Order: sequence, then C-alpha cells, then structure tokens
Amino acid sequence: MSRDNYNDLQAFLLVAQERSFTKAAARLGVSQSALSHTMRQLETRLGLRLLTRTTRSVSPTEAGERLLKALIPNFENIDAALSGLAELRDTPSGTIRITTSDHAARSALWPVLRGFLATYPEIGVEIISDSTLTDIVAERFDAGVRLGEQVAQDMIATPIGPPMRLVVVGTPDYLRGRAAINTPRDLLAHACINLRFLTHGGLYAWEFEKDGHPLNVRVGGRMVFNSIDRILDATLAGFGLSYIPEDLALPHLAAGRLVQLLDDWCPLFPGYHLYYPSRRQPSQAFALLVEALRYRGA
Repeated sequence: MSRDNYNDLQAFLLVAQERSFTKAAARLGVSQSALSHTMRQLETRLGLRLLTRTTRSVSPTEAGERLLKALIPNFENIDAALSGLAELRDTPSGTIRITTSDHAARSALWPVLRGFLATYPEIGVEIISDSTLTDIVAERFDAGVRLGEQVAQDMIATPIGPPMRLVVVGTPDYLRGRAAINTPRDLLAHACINLRFLTHGGLYAWEFEKDGHPLNVRVGGRMVFNSIDRILDATLAGFGLSYIPEDLALPHLAAGRLVQLLDDWCPLFPGYHLYYPSRRQPSQAFALLVEALRYRGA
C-alpha cells in the first residue's frame, strides 16, 4: 500500500469517527479544505462514496461503514507493532491516550501522573475528559477510566482508587426553614440539582441503599448539568441539594459551607478502574502506567 493511500485511509478513519471534518482536521493538523479534498480523492480512486455530507454533520455511507470496520483492527495492529518496536529502546517511550471523567482525572489519575511523568520523561499521556461512556476501541484510546460497575465485561479492568460513595449535601441557608429530610423520598419536596448523562441523554436517578434494600429516587429541580464540578458550584450557591462524590464535599463540610444528609442511606461502591481491551498487547510504557496507577489498598 502506498504512503498516500495509508495517509488517506487514516484521514478517513478520523473523519468517520469524529463525524466532523473540523474535528478530524484539528487532530491531523491540516486545514478543513485540504482534508475534504483528500476525502474526495480517496472516493474517486475507490469509485465509491464513503461519506454522506450535510451542512451540519458527516456520516459514513454503507461502503464507508464497511471500510471503517475493516480499518479499526488493522490500524490497532499497526499501532501495536510500532509500540513493540519501541520496546527495543532502553528508555520507555510513547504516548498513552486515556478517556475519563473530570473527577476521575483529578482524584485518581493526576496524583499518580505527576510523579510518573517525572520518572519517565519520554512517555506522554493524553487525557480526554468527558461524561460519556466512550467506545475506547472505536475512538482508538489506549484505555478508559470509569467506575467499576460501568466497565464492560470484555475489558481488562484494574482498580486505581478506593471504594467511593456519593453524599447528599446542601448549604445551611438552603436547608433553613425547609422540610426535614429523613428518607430519600423526602427529597421529592426539595430542589435538587440533576446530572445528565450525555451517553443516553437521561438524568441520573439518585441511588440509595439501607440495610441491603436499594431505593432509587428521580429528583426534580431547576438546574441540570453534565459536570460534577458545576453541580458543586450550584450547590454552594444555594440552588438546592446535590448528590456528589464524598471527597469533593469533605472540605466544604469541614468548613461549614455544606451540610450532609441521609448518611446512612449512602453506600460504598467500587471506585475508579482503568480498563482496556483484553486482546491488545500493552506496550512497555502502558504496562508501567498500569502498575503505577494500580490501587493497593489503604
């Protein structure tokens, strides 16, 4: 295969995955017009339309989908082969791409990465933070970080943080003069700040458990975010109650800015896990990072 064909197929792969010429061009470091021209040339050589273009989006045609499915595993094999060659070097090197949430990046990844990157100066790490459950194979990430209960069964998962729990919190000013909260159902009479999952578009149902009995409550309120940090900001501003990771709440609880509620209804659950495809041979750099991140208990 000629170099031009290889480059053009790699460009097609990015456009098809991003569903956008603008985003794909940014990742490739080329202009949008140049990328569009490359795609037209590839389609002309193949004699097939690979992409359906509209004013707002780009999507693969049936032929494009077939090509996309064929390219993904082959490009993965090429990446793995290049990583394997890097093993022959004395110093571990390469770039590791990870998708995660803001909270996981801050609480589980960054505390380890600071020392890890200082130890291995030729290893790079790219962190993409979002609230969606990204397909790490299709998007060509090396790994993802999610809560243990969210990891697909066909992935290798390594715990990188302790068990976690969410806690219900609100400001003293918000709670003053309002109805008491003794059970999760009492939350229905309060303004609550919701979290929306971008993956499926639904609002998170607050999950509680006491004495082995689970109880999910779909709370209501005027504010909805897809970011835990923004939910915390709105809670501190007195817009209502929220259900957030305990580590985010602790400094504000200690300072008296927040009050914790329903403590006995908030159970522990498996914390953050690093996950990656079981069929992929990890590079030396990736294996070192997994070992550095591995949670070994308190």
